[in-house]
Amino acid sequence: MRKANLWIFCAIFWSVVSIGSGHRGRHRVHRVHQPLSRILVQNTVFSVDDSAYVKASPLVLGLKGQTSEWVTVEYYHPHPSKNDWIGVFSPANFSAETCEPEVASQHPPYLCSAPIKYQFANFKNKNYSKTGKGLLKLQLINQRADFSFALFSGNFSSPKLIAVSNKVEYAYPKAPVYPRLSQGKFWNEMTVTWTSGYSINEAVPFVEWGMQGEAQTRSSAGTLTFTRNSLCGSPARTVGWRDPGFIHTSFLKELWPNSLYTYRLGHKLLNGTYVWSKQYKFRASPYPGQDSLQRVVIFGDMGKAEADGSNEYNNWQYGSLNTTNQLIRDINNIDMVIHIGDICYAQGYLSQWDQFTAQIEPIASTIPYMIGSGNHERDWPNSGSFYSNIDSGGECGVLAQTMFYVPAENRAKFWYATDYGMFRFCIADTEQDWRPGSEQYKFIEKCLSSVDREKQPWLIFLGHRVLGYSSCGWYQMEGTSAEPMGTDSLQDLWQKYKVDLAFYGHVHNYERTCPVYQSQCQEDGSNFYTGPFTATTHVVVGGAGAYLTTFIKDDPVQWSFYRDFDFGFVKLTAFNHTTLRFEYKKSSDGNVYDHFTISRDYKDVLACAFDSCPRTTLAT
Repeated sequence: MRKANLWIFCAIFWSVVSIGSGHRGRHRVHRVHQPLSRILVQNTVFSVDDSAYVKASPLVLGLKGQTSEWVTVEYYHPHPSKNDWIGVFSPANFSAETCEPEVASQHPPYLCSAPIKYQFANFKNKNYSKTGKGLLKLQLINQRADFSFALFSGNFSSPKLIAVSNKVEYAYPKAPVYPRLSQGKFWNEMTVTWTSGYSINEAVPFVEWGMQGEAQTRSSAGTLTFTRNSLCGSPARTVGWRDPGFIHTSFLKELWPNSLYTYRLGHKLLNGTYVWSKQYKFRASPYPGQDSLQRVVIFGDMGKAEADGSNEYNNWQYGSLNTTNQLIRDINNIDMVIHIGDICYAQGYLSQWDQFTAQIEPIASTIPYMIGSGNHERDWPNSGSFYSNIDSGGECGVLAQTMFYVPAENRAKFWYATDYGMFRFCIADTEQDWRPGSEQYKFIEKCLSSVDREKQPWLIFLGHRVLGYSSCGWYQMEGTSAEPMGTDSLQDLWQKYKVDLAFYGHVHNYERTCPVYQSQCQEDGSNFYTGPFTATTHVVVGGAGAYLTTFIKDDPVQWSFYRDFDFGFVKLTAFNHTTLRFEYKKSSDGNVYDHFTISRDYKDVLACAFDSCPRTTLAT
């Protein structure tokens, strides 16, 4: 099994802090450095060498409508060193004149914009230190602006700008790109969210769609964007800032269950002409309770990675591409994805959100891609998050809430329910208060209690942080198996409403428990469960791509049934109302390494477990 070498990019540490007004107790802060944060661009000095050069080609990308292309970068430095590196900047003019100081009295540095990616000059150039000549193949996506490439010497903490390349640009930089499907607030509604460079003053956004092979209709789209002032702190408001463009969402309503639809994104310009994306397709959701084959993939903490190897020195997050590629290969056998937090680990470097949506486009443009809120999207001091740490890099939820649509009643309260056929998913926001008496607790109970188990027998709870059970080393340090107050606050709800499965991310590995209640197995862990519900099975599935998390060194606790220190994801397959298949697959090969099946009747769902059943029941 391959392990990420963490010592350069993954400076991971735990600290104990006090939260807010004191009623939230103490908790650990889980931090990881974003690769771009190592580059202190504000310390850059100009050391231009007239004999050095950087050349990039081709000059124009996407002539046939492509949104991703490879660029060749050639460079020469007369005084090379192993610390030289190439930074990719967008917009191409990245001087301090284009930036605003965070504080009005500040004198801006020479540079104040982080690159969107970087690579060492000697990467795959073994003779660079001798000849000073190098060549890189870099992949660029359409991000609404032109690009330039800069050669730096020194190191990341004291960069010296040696040479800057010519500009490279996309032929259609404002084009609509990277559609993300999501379940709407109703079972027969699909939403399409995408990014463009067109404001509502330049063009009208819409989606042209309809059943495959039949007449098409058009649905208008709403438009959102935000400014630096919408964000909470640095680097999101400073070196990590990049214009996000415009985020559009359209609602495709009254869909026929299971029907195949085609769609394309459109913008009608003021002069009456149209700008189009390519055509995509999706299959509408089944009717709630419909007895058919239904398949859902679940994971957390995937992040993004670069196919060209940039930003990924020592393979940080290499598992992300493996997970993405496995899902793309199996896309015809997946109906929905749920990514439960820690989406792309941008942590205030806004360019990374574009790159993530480009990475998942083959998935998210075809099936609903539902997300949850994690610490690396939401947490920031005095921003309303439950945890007062700096894990979001100043984003404080704005990027996640804008770049993706979820069927929540309020974007700022990132909890919601979504139904898919025989499934009911209750997705919590662990970065906001979930304890009894809170608004979110009331939502969780309503979500669990309102489902009709005769129609939707498979009841699933999901959240980013572990509110149930994990035997990772982090929690062992404080003598617990979950976030403080997590299990104690919610386990009675899981038991009362007979939640089949509870999923978590945050811990970057895989672990499955026995059916457990109050830290006691109510039946042995197994690969086959039948008969009345006894307790919820808890699953940590946070190994989709970021660095891995170790387990406790001692023997696992009795409720821990299966553990794996590797990258992977879970696939649920509901065959009908009585049979559910659970599979854990590794990202490296897509093979199944853990599995179990639940087989039961409706009366088994209602059968009593402890004192959780109502006084009247259909159970026999």
